[in-house]
Amino acid sequence: MTRRVFRYVPFTIEQDGTVEPEYEARCVSGDEVECGAWSGTCIGPEPVEEWQRRHTQESGHRRYRRNFGDYAVMRPAGLAGSNGGAV
Repeated sequence: MTRRVFRYVPFTIEQDGTVEPEYEARCVSGDEVECGAWSGTCIGPEPVEEWQRRHTQESGHRRYRRNFGDYAVMRPAGLAGSNGGAV
């Protein structure tokens, strides 16, 4: 007969420090059809916000869908951040 032991191991969720987060925005202004202009993917929010300001000045559009993406790492609670964010 085999025997199993299950233990609860608490984990923390951390942003993976080895990968830059990504920011982007898309113009969703328009009555029937969205404009669709896109900022491109950037590694910080500032270039995306500047793109939004310029696009609003040029087009008068004021509605945007913003996206943020990053990678997360699950670590046992006692090891959080112990190796600089690497997996």
